[in-house]
Amino acid sequence: MRFWAPFARKPGYMRLPAGPLYDAGSPAPYKSLYKTACVALVVLVLSIALNCYLLFSNHERWPAAFEDFQQLKDYPLLNRSLVPTSIYHPNETAFVTTLYSDSYAPAVAALGHSLRKTNTPARLLVLYFPDTVSQKALCVATASGFVPQPVARIAPPDDGRGMNPHFADQYTKLALWTLDALPAPVRAAVYLDADTLALGALDELFAQPYALAAAPDVYFSTDVNAGVLALHPDTALHAAMRGALALARFPREYAEQAFLNSFFAADMLRLPLAYNGNIALKKRAPRVWAALRAQMRVIHYTDTKPFISHSWKEVPLDRLHERVRAAGRENGGIFKEEMDYWEVVWRDTLATYSDHLSQC
Repeated sequence: MRFWAPFARKPGYMRLPAGPLYDAGSPAPYKSLYKTACVALVVLVLSIALNCYLLFSNHERWPAAFEDFQQLKDYPLLNRSLVPTSIYHPNETAFVTTLYSDSYAPAVAALGHSLRKTNTPARLLVLYFPDTVSQKALCVATASGFVPQPVARIAPPDDGRGMNPHFADQYTKLALWTLDALPAPVRAAVYLDADTLALGALDELFAQPYALAAAPDVYFSTDVNAGVLALHPDTALHAAMRGALALARFPREYAEQAFLNSFFAADMLRLPLAYNGNIALKKRAPRVWAALRAQMRVIHYTDTKPFISHSWKEVPLDRLHERVRAAGRENGGIFKEEMDYWEVVWRDTLATYSDHLSQC
């Protein structure tokens, strides 16, 4: 026991007799402590597992009405006799989309054609980045009638930390609220993501009186999706939004959509799902999708996009049909009908605006 020798010579040190650390007939403090620690560890692990389940399952959880959906009604989506007349001149209303890269140019052109088919008198505006969008892509995007409007990029808060890099430009959507400052002001706007198509008239949305109206997101029961927005541009409100951007508490991974849900949490109008037919709904709640499809006003290509590669790169126009067919085979072919429909609209766009497109 050479190790203990130095301690044996210290003043006051008393060498204890050899033997077991504790009496076998008495309670075992170390065994008891070990058992307690094991129980505590099991409880901790179970608690963490339960909280993780509740947290992540809640992200994907559907409202009960969607989970057990029944088609119980048979009436039109909109009673047009009750639609208020917009107080704005048609030139003060606009359908707006965005173009941040060349890869979305054909999608913008197809969206414009689908809007023109509804015979809307409203203007069509595309907000674009002049330093990242080529003249060729802008030519393609504006073929169906969108008027280009250059905008400066609005950077995400926190230098983009915690967000999906594919959403890094999406905060520029806040520039929608500055359209009242154009030489020809926009008083009422309906924004549509470039990966949407109009299936029917949407002009009644210009008459809605609230600061923002949007349809629920298919992943949540209360939050709205930012792919289709009805709003009234207001530069003062835009300034307030920009000031709140760094202060607002919202999950950064959901980018501008989460911010808008936070900023307008108490006074946002929820639109019917038919105004934002997110194709993810077809996969997650097929009976709801089937019930909505006949009166759907907008189809939103979220899960699978027929015009862009998996690496988010531009697809040449002469190979778009290949991409559409590949997209139709993805996800077990569940979205083939929707992909085929986009191709029909795209082919009609090519035929209708062939003179313009030939100059691109």
